[in-house]
Amino acid sequence: MTGSIRRRVILWAMGALALGASLLVAGAWWVMSHEMGEVFEDNLKQVALAVANHHGTSGTLRQPRLAQALPRVYEEYGKFEFVTQVWARDGVRIHTSDESVSLPFLTRSGLSTVTANGEQWYLYTIVLEDGIVQAAQLATERAALARETTSIMIVPALVLLAVLAGLLAYSLQRALAPLSQAARDVTSRNLQSLDPIPLDSHPPELHLLVGAINDLMARLGAAMAQQRQFVADAAHELRTPIAALRLQLQLLERANGPAQRETAQAELAAGIARAQHLVEQLLQLSRLGPDAPPLRLDELSLDDLARAVVSQFSARAEQRGVDLGAVPCGADVRIRGDSQQLTILANNLVDNALRHTPPGGRVDVATAIDAGQPSLQVSDTGPGIAGEERDRVFDRFYRSADTSGTSGSGLGLAIVKAVAQRHQATVTLSDAPEGGLRVTVAFPAA
Repeated sequence: MTGSIRRRVILWAMGALALGASLLVAGAWWVMSHEMGEVFEDNLKQVALAVANHHGTSGTLRQPRLAQALPRVYEEYGKFEFVTQVWARDGVRIHTSDESVSLPFLTRSGLSTVTANGEQWYLYTIVLEDGIVQAAQLATERAALARETTSIMIVPALVLLAVLAGLLAYSLQRALAPLSQAARDVTSRNLQSLDPIPLDSHPPELHLLVGAINDLMARLGAAMAQQRQFVADAAHELRTPIAALRLQLQLLERANGPAQRETAQAELAAGIARAQHLVEQLLQLSRLGPDAPPLRLDELSLDDLARAVVSQFSARAEQRGVDLGAVPCGADVRIRGDSQQLTILANNLVDNALRHTPPGGRVDVATAIDAGQPSLQVSDTGPGIAGEERDRVFDRFYRSADTSGTSGSGLGLAIVKAVAQRHQATVTLSDAPEGGLRVTVAFPAA
């Protein structure tokens, strides 16, 4: 999920707090109802005892001043919430505080729940020697008091929830401050400033994340530096053929006769071909970078690839006087790869071999299977490459000292290595059996 971690934590925490507050209110309501029931039962008991203490079984008041004080009590407190009744032992009602309520006659002491006038009452009965005293209260009065008490608790609970939510939000803000600091450290970096973020300025829990960000910035910095170097090298390499083209164009303009004009045109055409070849190789190399599209893997035959590249370069080889041929393996050598990129790989290998093989030499394009690994081999009879330079010739724009006089761009083997790496293949340089250089591209075993 892409939502804010802080918001998710706050929402979940507030949900838990709201649930806890609801449970608190519900629990308080149940407890208070239960406890108040016991209190009311005790009140009823006390009322019944008071009535028994003031009334005799004959119905006369032992303390008549209570009856005289009733009007004043009604004015001060309103109507009584209790109904009292006094009964003789034979079931004759001697006294009632409310004639409109007809409570049942019970001969068993204790609390009971009865129905009178269509309403539910809590009735407490005291059985005496000379009569029975009862005190009752409406069940709805208890429920109303419980609801009132519970409603009083809602406001404090909401206030408590708001306070806890504020404290929680503040606490989370303080607790998540290192994340904010780490975010500020990351956003302060740019392409001109990719310095690593110090680990000691962040909690241990963030070291793994900060370390990964540092590694990413290091790789990004290396890629940017490589890109800048590539652009600088490309500009430098293009400057020479463009200057040569300008000079050859001037020679063509100054040609006096058909012979000079023909020679100048040939030189200009060759210069254009070299510049075009360099531009094509630069484009090929740029398409093999880390952001290159994924490979389109198909089942291919290395023998067919070898024959195709030999056929493509046969005219050029014949023009240079070089014997170019394909040496297929006895069995059909098949791999999985991108046909377009593997064709670029083979073309660059054969192009390099033809450039460095003198007239009368030989270039062989062979396929083989060694320990289950299919491979493509290009051998020539040129000057070869010294052992101490074989690692460096894969660098862009690097030219061997033995081949510095050739017209190569120094990009061919760099392209070959890039294509091979994308196919998880390895490129090795060795001495050819007939002298010269052998380049072997070994692909993973099927």
